[in-house]
Amino acid sequence: MTTSPNSAAKKAQEALGLRLRSLRLDVGLTARELASATGWHFTRISKIENGVQRPTDADIRTWCAACAADGEVGDLIAQMRSIESMYMEFRHRTRTGMKQLMRSPVPLYERTAQFRIYEHNVIPGLFQTAGYIRAMLPFWFTFLGVRNDLDESVAARLERQSVLYDGAKTFSVVLEEACLRTPLGDTDTLRGQLDRLLSIMSLPNVSLGIIPSMTVRDVIGSAGFWIFDDTLVKLETPTASIEVAQPHEIDLYATMFDHLRSWAVYGRDARGLIIRVQGELG
Repeated sequence: MTTSPNSAAKKAQEALGLRLRSLRLDVGLTARELASATGWHFTRISKIENGVQRPTDADIRTWCAACAADGEVGDLIAQMRSIESMYMEFRHRTRTGMKQLMRSPVPLYERTAQFRIYEHNVIPGLFQTAGYIRAMLPFWFTFLGVRNDLDESVAARLERQSVLYDGAKTFSVVLEEACLRTPLGDTDTLRGQLDRLLSIMSLPNVSLGIIPSMTVRDVIGSAGFWIFDDTLVKLETPTASIEVAQPHEIDLYATMFDHLRSWAVYGRDARGLIIRVQGELG
């Protein structure tokens, strides 16, 4: 099974091939020797190592067994599966309107116990007001060329916020101050959104931190990301949702989240920052 040469998943597939090649070289096997050990034709070895052919779960297990690397199986399989689901194109998922896209994360939200969320320029969807959602969605109907089902989409997005009130779930959220200042809609829309944030902060299962814009630090988040338990990371681009399922990459995102969180202010300081921004709105 191959991928489109124009797909970003192609690069990920090539990276997987390089990892498998390294396992072979680590034990001093030639491609022909590995082919002999696995019962495959040697050209199949070459195709997998060069990212031309994607291996199956069974292929990875066989490869690792031949290279005495059974401990790598889980991580390699997760890497392979992340390639398959890395890019779920919005256009494909929104053919009948945006409502389906709004509903698609619900099963993931329902099975997740710990949410870790970082956003650098927008309020997270779980905290958005109806007015804020209405201000941001119209552009995407045109941009993605999908049917305008604004009312249904707003309702669907609001419905998924019910997970906030499940006491068995925790939400650790870090926002850049820029999120508070992005003027989606008019002044009243943003003021209402900031009121909503103040209300959300009172929930016992929500920890909301804000990184002040003038904080001196050694790194900034280049993109927003959500970590679902320790099993999945999701990022969104203008045209696709990217899923990361490799354990070592999830660990890296968790480390980045902890690093960003260390600069955030919480509690009274965070409330004071939100209220100050509200005051600047007039």
